[in-house]
Amino acid sequence: MLEHVIVFFKGFSMGLANVVPGVSGGTIALLSGIFERFVNALKSFDIQALKLLSEFKFKEFAAHTDLLFLVCLFCGEALSILTGARLLEYLFQINNGIYVWAFFFGLILASVYYIGRTIKKFNVGIVLLMLLGTVLAYGASIISPASENDNVFYLIFCGAIAICDMLLPGISGSYTLILLGNYKLVVIDAISHFNYKILLPFALGAGIGFLAFSRFLSWLMKKYGQQTTALLTGFVFGSLGFIWPWKNKIIQIDKATGLENIDKHGNPIVEGYDKYLPDVSTETFIAIALIILGIVLLCAIEEISARKLQNKNS
Repeated sequence: MLEHVIVFFKGFSMGLANVVPGVSGGTIALLSGIFERFVNALKSFDIQALKLLSEFKFKEFAAHTDLLFLVCLFCGEALSILTGARLLEYLFQINNGIYVWAFFFGLILASVYYIGRTIKKFNVGIVLLMLLGTVLAYGASIISPASENDNVFYLIFCGAIAICDMLLPGISGSYTLILLGNYKLVVIDAISHFNYKILLPFALGAGIGFLAFSRFLSWLMKKYGQQTTALLTGFVFGSLGFIWPWKNKIIQIDKATGLENIDKHGNPIVEGYDKYLPDVSTETFIAIALIILGIVLLCAIEEISARKLQNKNS
């Protein structure tokens, strides 16, 4: 029972991370030691699983798919997303969201070290893959986002792409939704108000993405484990570009009229962020303190986990 509760809270942490633009639930899964198990469990929904289900062999089906693990994990994620969407809607209104960004910046910054140290041997190829991951992730952070679109097929596409990014440490599914133009539509509006017309096609796309991409990622980790970890470490480091706390929204301007473009909800369309260095102020000191808190918190969690593992092995 304790193991299931722990998995539930790991899922809760992943869900909260996925709601924050720029933070990846995959990073939390990797840090908490369940990433490979998570990917393999998703991959196990195959023909064999369908056969067991069609023969009403529910116990064998649950064992084959690691079902109890996934149920606990997804229940934690679902609760976190449903509650986190409302909380973050409020928190991002305070100081332009600087404090939220700052705390997660500290968490992700510390996680680069803990993920990278799992690489057993460094060589030129490993370093190049880390650099490649960094460049790809940071490059994604400076792409201008698309406009909001509630077309059913586009929502399915958004679900498939976003869920693939949620599986990858350092690549944020939420930020991907910003780039695709549908973050507010899906995460803030649809989840907060249970708009099934938006959520159902998005969930369908997410399901398709889960099943397809998890199989590829599982194969990649088994065949090229160290190289994959190096690339993921680069992704995590490059993702710091997504969540730099000090930034201003760049509002999309209509070239013909010179006026701000707005979405169907009457809100200005954000096409990017203008990052800047902070000035000396109380707000800056609070943000720096939150960055340090994020680093210390992650270090404490890792230290506790290491001691528990050491006691278990001894």
